[in-house]
Amino acid sequence: MDEALVDGSGRLFPSAGTMEREPQFTTDAPAFNDAPAFHDFWPGGRAPTVLQVVPTLITGGAERGCIDMALALAEAGGTPLVASQGGAMVRELDRAGIRHITLPLASKNPLTIRKNARKLAAIIAERKVDIVHARSRAPAWSAWMACRDTGARFMTTFHAPYNIGSGMKRWYNSVMARGERVIAISDFVRRHILENYETDPANIRTIHRGIDRAVFAPDRVSSARLIQLTQQWHLPADRPVILLPARLTRWKGQTVVIEALEKLGRKDVVCLLVGSDQGRSGYRRELESRIARAGLGNVVVMTDHCSDMAAAYLLSTVVVSASREPEAFGRVIVEAQAMGKPVIVSAIGAYQETVMPGETAWVVPPDDSDALANALREALSLTPDQRDAIGARAQAFVADRYTRERMCADTLGVYAELL
Repeated sequence: MDEALVDGSGRLFPSAGTMEREPQFTTDAPAFNDAPAFHDFWPGGRAPTVLQVVPTLITGGAERGCIDMALALAEAGGTPLVASQGGAMVRELDRAGIRHITLPLASKNPLTIRKNARKLAAIIAERKVDIVHARSRAPAWSAWMACRDTGARFMTTFHAPYNIGSGMKRWYNSVMARGERVIAISDFVRRHILENYETDPANIRTIHRGIDRAVFAPDRVSSARLIQLTQQWHLPADRPVILLPARLTRWKGQTVVIEALEKLGRKDVVCLLVGSDQGRSGYRRELESRIARAGLGNVVVMTDHCSDMAAAYLLSTVVVSASREPEAFGRVIVEAQAMGKPVIVSAIGAYQETVMPGETAWVVPPDDSDALANALREALSLTPDQRDAIGARAQAFVADRYTRERMCADTLGVYAELL
């Protein structure tokens, strides 16, 4: 086994001497608000008009990426357009003066998809759109047909390893792999594309999702915000906090965490299960029953959705993702590292590329409560110096690879390739 993960004493984390090493990172990605740097991207100095299509603008990673790229393109001198069925996030476009076009793009009805294609084709012609960037399957089909009919360039961002099942489902998914450029949000997603669809590897660009460092920065979180969450969740001041931020669904591994806590055997900790059940009341009741049977009623606290995750991370001692199925990216673990927190993740999906095993994270087999309990034991026993060293490495790691600025810069580079 890799000695960075297990030392001679059998510990699951490196020794203090190992933890004092500082990684060396370099990056030449400009900030996305550095418009002069981005003007160099455009062949002939002409910035493009780019139409992004998503089902809705309510919430989610694809939606967040769409907004971020629209803002970045505008600051780089281009003309962004966004089409969706609408949602609360449209206000962000309105504030920036970016045109939003409302269409029923969330519909999977074949007739609606074709109608949307005709409407998108008209928009492409009227607005002289150079590139259409699709971020979900139903709107991607409409966009693909519109680009075929108008000659606009078609590209996609593949946000998740869609379930395949039948041949019809594979065909429906395949539109996301038909782009002249296909952005994979992780190397894990890139492998999924190549293993399941007929896509030229030369057309795929891996661009990891990026977080906003102005939000996820320890020095940006006020004491008042920490106090507010502490009071809201009734957190005792003298107990370490284990944080699992995930909606309440079985594959996110809440049951594995409860089993691990039972095996850990400590009553002097608090474990926060932060996330909405999204209507899964039966699963919530099951978790409550498991907590009671395990005698963890004074240890595990189930909260609903949290609107201040930066403060939640800062209150935590260790952040856990116990996913039982692969994550396409896993934004919460990147956010937690940006906040300087040690993390524990499952050894599946993109988590193996969004952490530094043995340096910023413990990586444990999925669905293995024994391994998770051991990792929790190690994380909770770190000295302050060890914890600070992990935090510094985690923040440098994220700043180098997983920022909104880098994501936007790399995506603008893909737009330039298509001009």
